[in-house]
Amino acid sequence: MHSTQPNYLRVSCHLINLHANIEVIEYGQHRGRGRPGKDSQPTLISHIQAEILPKETAITIATEQAGRFILATNVLDADKLSNEDVLREYKAQESTERGFRFLKDPLFFTSTVFLNSRKRVAALAMVMGLCLLVYSLGQRALRQSLKRGSQTIQNQLGKLTATPTLRWVFQCFMSIHLLTLASFKQISNLSEQRC
Repeated sequence: MHSTQPNYLRVSCHLINLHANIEVIEYGQHRGRGRPGKDSQPTLISHIQAEILPKETAITIATEQAGRFILATNVLDADKLSNEDVLREYKAQESTERGFRFLKDPLFFTSTVFLNSRKRVAALAMVMGLCLLVYSLGQRALRQSLKRGSQTIQNQLGKLTATPTLRWVFQCFMSIHLLTLASFKQISNLSEQRC
């Protein structure tokens, strides 16, 4: 006799094998923090363990659909801004986003500032924007200088890079001190790497 029951249960991009060992695991778990009270009843939690098989064609189609996005511009002349330029400019926004992440860093202390008026908030935003501009220009000058000299420096992982962040360079120079003793000046902690 032939069974009319399906062999697989479809779940988006995968199949659950209904003829394999499907196991339901149940256990009780107390909600809330700390030790449960004497009269508290645990909540019943169930987990299902089954064989899941990928549907390769469905995964490929979903990946292709998720890999598409639309970029729009009001510059319609392809001679002024090609499709490749639009994509490059869009991807270049990442550096701007990283800059604003730098401004949100706890080391920048903006979260500890309390301002009473809108004018002061606007002034602080202007100062932060200027700080980001100076930081970005400094980082750009550093990277251009390394590129012109075909030089690299070590990053945090000890690997050579021609595109270090300015923050990393500042951290490298934090331990260097200028000592002045009886009008005699000496630099301490200067190493081969920091020259």
